[in-house]
Amino acid sequence: MPFTEAGPVFSLKIEGEIFRVSNRLGIRYGLLDDSGAILIPAPSHMPVRKKKLWEDTCFEFFIAVKESPRYWEFNFSPSGHWNIYSFAEYRQEMQEDAAVLSLPFSTRFSHGALSLSLEIALDRILHRDQALEVGISAVIKHCDGRMSYWSLSHPGPQADFHRRDGFLIEL
Repeated sequence: MPFTEAGPVFSLKIEGEIFRVSNRLGIRYGLLDDSGAILIPAPSHMPVRKKKLWEDTCFEFFIAVKESPRYWEFNFSPSGHWNIYSFAEYRQEMQEDAAVLSLPFSTRFSHGALSLSLEIALDRILHRDQALEVGISAVIKHCDGRMSYWSLSHPGPQADFHRRDGFLIEL
């Protein structure tokens, strides 16, 4: 759902799926935009790790080990660019996570629809038996320059995907 302060979001709809099998995590986002009012970054021929992807349309998810302050932020853009950040606790000690060297995901465009799918082994950052809390979000840039912020929940007075009370999925 969009953060309520974002204003109207036209006919935009975001949906998705997430699963975990052993220590592999899979996630799929679907964006439906009948209005054509969303700016989608053009696909890159050479996707790379890139900073500040949230300044344009970007899909994100956050994972944390249950009952631990540490968490990770995964960003991936329809352009193919990506990044992963680790945090010691809420918005503290942000670092690009060097344990993961690539974030291969697929992107499909089709008449007002965008789909992004990712499956990743978490072995480099997590132990297999650790219970996870997950937050799922998206930042959408509109053609008029406005941004809208989407998440399963917006527990605070501002759109803040880092809040642990917004990590609603347990895997």
